[in-house]
Amino acid sequence: MTEKKNVVFIVVDGLADRPVSSLGGLTPLEAASKPGIDKLAEIGICGILDIISPGVPPGSDVAHLSLFGYDPYVVYRGRGGLEALGAGMNIGVDDVAFRANFASVGEDMKILDRRAGRFLPEGDKLADSLNGYRSKLFPDVEVIVKHTTEHRCVVVLKGPGLSHMVSDTDPHREGNLIQATPLDSTPESKKTASVVNEFTQYSYDVLRDHPLNVEREKKGLPPANILLLRGAGRLPCMPSLRELYGLKAACIAANALVRGVCKAAGMDAIEVKGVTGSFDTDTNSMGRAALKLLSEYDLVFLHIKGTDSASHDGDLEKKIFMIEEKADKLVSLLLDSIDLDRTYLVLTADHTTPVSVKDHTGDPVPVVIAGPGVRSDDVKRFSERDCAKGGLGRIQARFLMPILIDYLGLSKKYGA
Repeated sequence: MTEKKNVVFIVVDGLADRPVSSLGGLTPLEAASKPGIDKLAEIGICGILDIISPGVPPGSDVAHLSLFGYDPYVVYRGRGGLEALGAGMNIGVDDVAFRANFASVGEDMKILDRRAGRFLPEGDKLADSLNGYRSKLFPDVEVIVKHTTEHRCVVVLKGPGLSHMVSDTDPHREGNLIQATPLDSTPESKKTASVVNEFTQYSYDVLRDHPLNVEREKKGLPPANILLLRGAGRLPCMPSLRELYGLKAACIAANALVRGVCKAAGMDAIEVKGVTGSFDTDTNSMGRAALKLLSEYDLVFLHIKGTDSASHDGDLEKKIFMIEEKADKLVSLLLDSIDLDRTYLVLTADHTTPVSVKDHTGDPVPVVIAGPGVRSDDVKRFSERDCAKGGLGRIQARFLMPILIDYLGLSKKYGA
């Protein structure tokens, strides 16, 4: 009888980059010291992935859907529903959810910092002060707010006659605050946009004089005095990985959005102490937990967020730190501990986030698969340019999962 195989699947968020002039034209991956990751590339088969298609910058939500083998153009219904699912919120099929940022605005309502300094230990209490708001224009709509990590939170509108076809209030840059507008002519979209704009003003009215913000300003910290909403969405309708492939899967992901995509794919979300989704995340604890899960699960998915946060901040030094001290330590631990005769180890990114751009771009990302029966190639180092020379070639990300399913021996032959 053939021994059952399994997979550890690691995504380092925003890991891929472009050449950086201060690094002599190297990318952060090329410049970083990462012996464990490079060893993985040497023993595995490498390639590059177009997360959606060439030149299309993906959001983190559709990126992970694609990496799990789904066609995002078919199953995606907006970011908010996935965010709420990942945050453990009670969201119904008729509710509309948003990703939200605690931000800093001046008295002229111009945005000074979209992320209120990013580090926000007061987030839970600030969110609680807004939770349970009832719309004055439409009293049948209740607003639920939950803080997740750093400056992020989730906002859910509960009530009849709502639509996710509304625009963001987050302009995605510092400057003027914008109003939500309907994206179609339905009364549901108009109602939802009105509630969003009303609630945005309410968030400022409550937060601007909140004692915690008064204390933040005394300390020279930016006040978290408004919520910016984006990514309106509903729960997706999609089959689980178990239904598609018979896989029992688990995830370790502190980021609410990614955890939501994992839950939508039917994964069990495992809480691990010290895994924060920020720069201080404990990847050793993540790795040790993953090793224990392998006795029970066919696929264990691990997510590291801090590389992307550093990229959005334009912080080259912190991105390299995350590669060297977090991602590489995780891969090294797993390489030292797992049996590569029965377990596949996969490493990739969900998108390119260049520190020079501070946002997602459409560049392909590197990928490596190591494990039993893998045809290793001549690649000796894991980077954007090195992996482009690998045996996997350049493929769309949604074909990565079928490749893994085939390695696991679970594929069905097409044709006679």
